[in-house]
Amino acid sequence: MTTEILTPIRLRAGRYEGRLSAQGCDGIEAVHLGRVVAAAHVDPDPAAPGEFRVAVDIPASILADGVQVIALKSVSTGQVLDRITVLAGAPLDEDIRAELALLRDEVEMLKTAFRRHASGA
Repeated sequence: MTTEILTPIRLRAGRYEGRLSAQGCDGIEAVHLGRVVAAAHVDPDPAAPGEFRVAVDIPASILADGVQVIALKSVSTGQVLDRITVLAGAPLDEDIRAELALLRDEVEMLKTAFRRHASGA
């Protein structure tokens, strides 16, 4: 079994760029909600044998309110090499604020219980 390691470099202007370390590469696909939405451009890095430059243009059509996850999968092994997570939209703001408020309440409860326990009461 070949080991493929994809190291992210940057995500800028809708383009993911990374470096793939592998013996060879049959390709990388961007998968969103179970369907392939883009194919990566994979080019050998002339400066580093066994390394490939990877670039994927993320289609604007997948951007929507909420959280969208794009899996970058190896064509040859089916292994997920990396994930791109995009958070967007007004409904997301409300969800994050509610989660944060809940987490703060739970931390306060834990602090109170810990203080009570530590004081021996």
